[in-house]
Order: sequence, then C-alpha cells, then structure tokens
Amino acid sequence: APRRHTYAQLQQAADALSHVLVDLGVQRGDRVAIVLPQRFETAVAYMAVMQMGAVAMPLSLLFGPEALEYRLQNSEAVVAIVDGSSVSNVLSVRAQCPTLREVIGVDLHNASDMLHVDVDYASATAEQAHDFMAVPTQADEGAVLIYTSGTTGPPKGALIPHRALIGNLTGFVCSQNWFGFPTDTRQPPHSQAVFWSPADWAWTGGLMDALLPTLYFGRPIVAWNGRFSPELALTL
Repeated sequence: APRRHTYAQLQQAADALSHVLVDLGVQRGDRVAIVLPQRFETAVAYMAVMQMGAVAMPLSLLFGPEALEYRLQNSEAVVAIVDGSSVSNVLSVRAQCPTLREVIGVDLHNASDMLHVDVDYASATAEQAHDFMAVPTQADEGAVLIYTSGTTGPPKGALIPHRALIGNLTGFVCSQNWFGFPTDTRQPPHSQAVFWSPADWAWTGGLMDALLPTLYFGRPIVAWNGRFSPELALTL
C-alpha cells in the first residue's frame, strides 16, 4: 500500500535528521552523499542537509562501485545515506574513501548490511524530538553538488548555489504548462496538480525539475522506485 506523508511530517523528519547529522560532526559546507531512490526519506535528506548549510550530493543507484568511489573521493563527502538498493556498492568502496566517516542506513533488512553501517536512520531520528533552527545560508553558498556524466573526461562536480534553486523555478513552471497556476491573474494560485517524474531524483531532471520545485510550491509529489514502463505510468 502507498505511504502518504504530509509536509509537517517532512519538516519534522528533516529536523530530526539535521540533528543526527550535527551529532555526527557534519558542518556547514560539508558534502553529504544521498544514494537513495525515489522515496520519502530522500526528500527528507535533501531538506535536512540544505537547511543546516551542508551540501547535498546526489548519487544515482545506477552508479557502480567505481563511479561511486570517484565521486565520494573527489567530493570529500563525510557522510553517505543509503538504503538496501545502494548499501552494498557504497560499503564496497568505503575503504578507499578516507573522508567518508559515517554511513547511515535507511530501512535495511539484511543483517550483514545493518552490521556494517554506522547509523540506523530510524532509531537515530526517533531519538531527536526538537525542532532544528535552519541556518541562514547566503545566496552564493553551495546547496547541491552534482557531477557531470564524464562524457569528455573525468566527471566534474558542479556546485549549485542556493540562489540557483530559486532561479530554476520560473523555467520549471513554464515547462510544466504553468504547473497548475491559473493563467487568469484574478484567480488565486491554487492547484490540485499532482507531480510525478520517472527521472531518478539523483539526476538533474529528477531533482531540479521534479522534486525540489514541487516541494517549494507545496504540491503533492509521487515517489516510485521501479523500472519505467508506459503501463506503469498510466497506472500511477
């Protein structure tokens, strides 16, 4: 059955994870790798990392150990957040990533995986009960570090500042037929639109043009972790 979450639950969960990351020694400007599929905890992770002034680094589930190792090393990521679909690949390269101090496991069921991660997401966040005061970030401070595909040489990290997350919104709205906002300016900006994209939230198309803008405008977004098919799209 689908899980449904409210924005209040999202904020509460993000506050708890921000406190967990602070307790793990994550500081402003540190890179936190998010190696998760489309799921509620992925949205939580981006909000938690960015509201504490750290830098979220999306890593796709399609990356093999070599690709993960390069990006984790190059970015000097200090924490990685994984689930059952990514934990084995991240753990396999951990020894080659000296700055990676902590691995947080989300919803792990394999005993071996649970043994080799440092922090269990559910139990660690459950211990955090108070709100987190968001850091007053500067416009030019880094929010997201996303790597190019490496077509013309080694992948290069593109550091996206907080102001670019806002600057991206107008293009997103235009590309989505105004995203349900009324074209008649006399009408209130209210929409029943529900958003879903098959693009992995680790890619620019899934993160910058699906998850983050939808969260910004407070709309519902569907998370689905599975292979794409036309039948699936119509079913969703």
